[in-house]
Amino acid sequence: MKKIIASLLLACSAPIMMAQSLDKMQWFNEPEKWDVKDKTLSMYVTPQSDYWRISHYGFTVDDAPFYYSTYGGEFEVKVKLTGDYKVRFDQMGLMLRIDHENWIKAGVEFVDGKLNISAVVTHKTSDWSVIQLDKVPPYVWVKAVRRLDAVELFYSYDDETYTMMRNAHLQDNVPIMIGLMAACPDGQGFEAKFENFKVTHLPDQRRLQWLENNK
Repeated sequence: MKKIIASLLLACSAPIMMAQSLDKMQWFNEPEKWDVKDKTLSMYVTPQSDYWRISHYGFTVDDAPFYYSTYGGEFEVKVKLTGDYKVRFDQMGLMLRIDHENWIKAGVEFVDGKLNISAVVTHKTSDWSVIQLDKVPPYVWVKAVRRLDAVELFYSYDDETYTMMRNAHLQDNVPIMIGLMAACPDGQGFEAKFENFKVTHLPDQRRLQWLENNK
């Protein structure tokens, strides 16, 4: 029995790569123009669309394109972002969503001619944090890691060196819609491209601790 539990612990501790099939994901607010080809999602972002709840601005919107699948448990998700940003608040990135009152979006956002690493965390009301970049890179990688009741958010220019931009609360032990989001609050839309989207299953920390304590 001890050998069986030890083998189970070893198996559970190894990350499992999930093969994402972009053409089998589903839309929330499907845009008029989009395409999946060579493991890349391209879309023309819906004009005058966004995600925000109440705080600071006093309005709620929930109408931007979001292409997703639903996962449970702990995970790492990442994607490469390339956008033809045009006007203020053009944005694209990852979205993690429980429901209309509890979600996170993280990626890049174009504000006053500058590209920003941007995160909005919403629990009934939204907040917004940004890191302004000195120059506009050709693309940015964004990664989110969900562990227990927290999500760590990172960005990278090369998919090798990642810098943390935020640690935020997100309820654990509930299914999460994970996917690709873009919004264009002020403008008439822009071209957005998402490449190399990947979700990696991470073993549950509480289960691993139980297995360790009950070898």
